[in-house]
Amino acid sequence: MRVITVLEAYRKHIEERAALGIVPQPLNAEQTAGLVELLKNPPAGEEAFLVDLITNRVPPGVDEAAYVKAGFLSAIAKGEAQSPLIDKKRAVELLGTMQGGYNIVTLVNLLDDAELAPVAAEELKH
Repeated sequence: MRVITVLEAYRKHIEERAALGIVPQPLNAEQTAGLVELLKNPPAGEEAFLVDLITNRVPPGVDEAAYVKAGFLSAIAKGEAQSPLIDKKRAVELLGTMQGGYNIVTLVNLLDDAELAPVAAEELKH
């Protein structure tokens, strides 16, 4: 499956749900994995939509999609992955919005990182 198909399929889902007057469902693990690939190399013109999806359409907590999101954001924070749309600080901030679960170990470990410790400490307060 082409990764760009993730965007096409989710846009169609958004339209279908809007026609019914209901909000779109959150991304599942497979869709989130496709989103991660797009965030690493975003298609021109899709940047804002991609950031909105990773920020608002992956459920917080401990489901499979949250696991994928936390893994990607943790990798960015640790310098193991890159996205032109999400820097290390923003990755830590997004980890802080995940309401516990897969994000906690990374946030605690980042307390030893001189650059990111203040951000991680703030996010652990949530």
